[in-house]
Amino acid sequence: MTTPPQPQETPGFVEKLRQEPIDGLAFKNLAFAALTWLRTNHELVNALNVFPVPDGDTGTNMVLTMQSAYDEIKNSPERSIGKIANALAQGALMGARGNSGVILSQLWRGVARALDGKDLLDGETFSRAFSVARDTAYKGVVRPVEGTILTVAKDVASATEKALDITQDPYDILEIAVEEASASVERTPDLLDVLKEAGVVDSGGKGFFFLLDGMLRFSKGMPLDTAVASVKSLSALNFDNAMETVEEGQDYEIVVDFRPHEPLVLEQFYSDLEEMGTSIQIGEGEGMYRMHIHVPTEKRYEPIDYTMSIGTITKVHIENLLAQMEDIEKSSKAQPIKLSPVEPGQIAVVTVAPGPGIANVFASLGAAAIVEGGQTMNPSTQEILQTFENLPTDRIIILPNNKNIFMAAKAASEVTVKQAAVIPSRTVPQGLSALLRLIPNGDFEAVVADMESALGDVETGEITIATRTVEIDGINVHEGEIIVLHNGKLILSTDNLTTACLTFLERANADEYELITLFYGADIQKTEVNQIADKIRGAYADHEVEVQNGGQPHYQFIISIE
Repeated sequence: MTTPPQPQETPGFVEKLRQEPIDGLAFKNLAFAALTWLRTNHELVNALNVFPVPDGDTGTNMVLTMQSAYDEIKNSPERSIGKIANALAQGALMGARGNSGVILSQLWRGVARALDGKDLLDGETFSRAFSVARDTAYKGVVRPVEGTILTVAKDVASATEKALDITQDPYDILEIAVEEASASVERTPDLLDVLKEAGVVDSGGKGFFFLLDGMLRFSKGMPLDTAVASVKSLSALNFDNAMETVEEGQDYEIVVDFRPHEPLVLEQFYSDLEEMGTSIQIGEGEGMYRMHIHVPTEKRYEPIDYTMSIGTITKVHIENLLAQMEDIEKSSKAQPIKLSPVEPGQIAVVTVAPGPGIANVFASLGAAAIVEGGQTMNPSTQEILQTFENLPTDRIIILPNNKNIFMAAKAASEVTVKQAAVIPSRTVPQGLSALLRLIPNGDFEAVVADMESALGDVETGEITIATRTVEIDGINVHEGEIIVLHNGKLILSTDNLTTACLTFLERANADEYELITLFYGADIQKTEVNQIADKIRGAYADHEVEVQNGGQPHYQFIISIE
């Protein structure tokens, strides 16, 4: 059995479930329910992300981590709950993406430790599992921050420990855990100022709540996959570079802008579209709606006809996804990355790169392996591990180049038998600065220390588009504006790209440095890049100004000053 029964469709399901012990198969069903309910609500979790940048969304990362965990057990007939829990935890670890995914994998590791050697789950063991999960997750974070998923895990553990005074039933323990998780999530803004400032609760904590709530809903016979229309603002809908693979039946991408004749009933609209295709997204702004859907060839006109029946269409976009993927594949084959060969015993550097141009720069500086990733595409522990496991050396240095990838890189370094160190590079320029210190035949510890010291030699600017309206660090940001980050800190929101670049250089004291490098992204025209570069050369006549095609998505520029 790969999926649990659908409780709402099975007579007497709840009564039978409550009467049977929770063994490995029952626990597998609960895990699937957790995954399903989180997936149903992951866009809600994504919407809670505080910082207004295109990022590796928390909900998506947690779903992908949980999917990897469940894939490890979905075909297992094992009835020992301890063995199932350990397999689940291993799957979560290897599939962990982003900081939220890594912390989730640590929570599952704690659960597995508590259930190790157990055949069945009782109330006391369930409570202990929450406590060990809390302890494991806290130990896995160097500087734990309260008001996050860690706090929610801690509060749930405390509540279930106290619950043993009144019940020993594991389903009662689960219900108390869900109640406390909900309450704890609502308290997170009181513990973390950035959440209160943005007017949201913690996204990771909310994702953890949905996992537990999914288990509880399953035990009560409640539906888990009821589609709720997810509506974003129009400017937040970005379909560029969205497809890495084309699933069967996704032949055409259809995007329709329209004004409905009557107030739009979103649930019905979404349900009708589900009959036609997949990858449905809906955006709204000032009475205008945008509908996005992937459909098979024979249905490519159905969404247009349907939308025309309920509103006035103002714009239609049709894209042949199969042809698009062929172009992408040809493009990727046209510019192979030449990685540096590694001899046995040498130090090999594995680095994460968000775009093909940046990947080529890393390769030219001596990188032995490249992991595709960055903002919006956080690689998993397994993906990082696979890049260096077969290299002919046991001395590995990893450059994550993104704060949301560091924990997955660290997890990869801890599960390999090789000697591996992670340099805490948070940006691409930091990674490049560190790589310049590589001595392949040098002393491993000395090279690691030297590369870490190089992180402070460079200033990083990142220019992108705000994904939400919010006030952060005294900066009023409006969705769709150009925002500027200096070493990860938001410093400006503006409507002018040239102003964004020049303001960053001024704030970063670029006049005190010698070299300015502009890595331009996939979403900006080369003519505009050249115009901005000329303005910078005019303002910094004594500096060397280089322009590189970084090819990164979402970020018009990544700027390095050194």
